[in-house]
Formats: sequence, C-alpha cells, structure tokens
Amino acid sequence: MYSFDVVRPTSLADAVSALGQDEAQALGGGQTLIPTLKQRLASPSVLVSLTGIDEMKGVSEAGGVLTIGGGTNHATVAAEAGAYPALAALAGNIGDPAVRNRGTIGGSLANNDPSACYPAAALASGATIVTNTREIAADDYFQGMFTTALEEGEIVTGVKFPIPEKAAYMKFEQPASRFALVGVFVTKGADGVRVAVTGASNDGVFRWTEAEEALSANFAPEAVDGLSISGDDMISDLHGSGAYRAHLVGVMTKRAVAAAG
Repeated sequence: MYSFDVVRPTSLADAVSALGQDEAQALGGGQTLIPTLKQRLASPSVLVSLTGIDEMKGVSEAGGVLTIGGGTNHATVAAEAGAYPALAALAGNIGDPAVRNRGTIGGSLANNDPSACYPAAALASGATIVTNTREIAADDYFQGMFTTALEEGEIVTGVKFPIPEKAAYMKFEQPASRFALVGVFVTKGADGVRVAVTGASNDGVFRWTEAEEALSANFAPEAVDGLSISGDDMISDLHGSGAYRAHLVGVMTKRAVAAAG
C-alpha cells in the first residue's frame, strides 16, 4: 500500500464535501477497495469513510417497499429485512461473518462486481438506487462490469426494494470466495416476472428476458425447459467455461422458481 489520508465524516453533507477534494474516494465497508489498494490498482490520496454516517444506516418497511440505508451492512440486512425474506436470505449468505459485518449494500452496488449478489436482487426487484442527488431505477443503474450510472462524488445513500408477491435467489457458489459463479434472483409481482443473473456475463448483471416471458405465462420450473442462453458472452475462467456458466443460468433459474413457489 502507500500513504493516504482518511477522513471520517459523521454526516452526509460532510461526506459530499470531503469527496470534492482531488483524488478523494469513498470507503464503505472496504471489502473490495482495501484489497484493490493493496494490489496498487487504485491510488486515491484521500479515503472518505462512510461508516460513521448514521443517517445512511437502517432497514424499514412502508407501503410494500423495503428501504435500506446505503451504509447498512450485510449482517443487518440479513437480520432485519424479514419483510423481504429472499433478500434477507441473500444477505445472510454473502461471504463469511467478517465480510457480512463489514461490507455494506451501498458499497456493493457502487462497485457492481460482476459476481456480487445485491445487483441481481436490485435488478430483479425493480429497485430504486437512491443517491445524495437523485433516484435511479435499477434498469438504468447497472451499465456493465464494474460500471454504474453514478457520477464522480455521488454516494449511494439507500435502496428502495418493492416487495414482490414471490421471490427467491439461488447461487452456485465459488467455494473459496462464496461469490456467485452464477446467481439468479427471480421475482413475481403484479407487473410480471423478472429474472436477474449475476456471476455469468462479461457485461455484469443482466435480465434474462426470454425466461421472464415464459415464466410470466407459467410460473413453474418447467417453463424454462427448452430455453437456452449463449455462452459466447459469458465469463470463462479456471472456475468454469462460458458454456458451463450458460448452462448454470438455466439450472439456477429453475431452482429459484421452485424455491419461490
């Protein structure tokens, strides 16, 4: 690593001001950024820690919408998001206890790792990502691997999840990291079915629209039979080929539908 300053604001306004400095970067739980710094893949001169901002923490439900502060860690989501059981279960299966007690939902969504779990939940739920300046629909927020609609200095302050009628998340884990080799989040609501896939594509999280159409007509695992997805644009590495990941998309989708009931 190298030398840098750390600023610890206690209000969102102070955090926004601190991020206005040259080469300043926000620090959530640090589960991605700290390893990145150790590998010298990033070199901010100032880290602005968001962990002391209480207004960015907490879980609440009103009017069929679950709202989670951007600074809320995974363990808290797992414990307090009972109004949305599929989301609580997802959070409880991220990493290990150390990761769940440090990592935050806002940090995960801001980073948009192609194998992270929360992007699938947000996209499948039709969630709204709230920042210090605006609200962004999940369909517009995710723009490719490690790429989002966030502008320089913009902070994810919260996420609004409409609670669907049925939902489930199924993840085929890479056993060492517990990241998703392929993860599929399925929701069924008044507007139909949404299927979001993480861990598979070189372009990051995406919606499998063909499966959505089939499942909207018949919400049953067998509705996915006969559907296929190309492995050409899938991640191919030592853990699995693109074709293997493409096959897993169908398998995990069927399992998620079965679990959602």
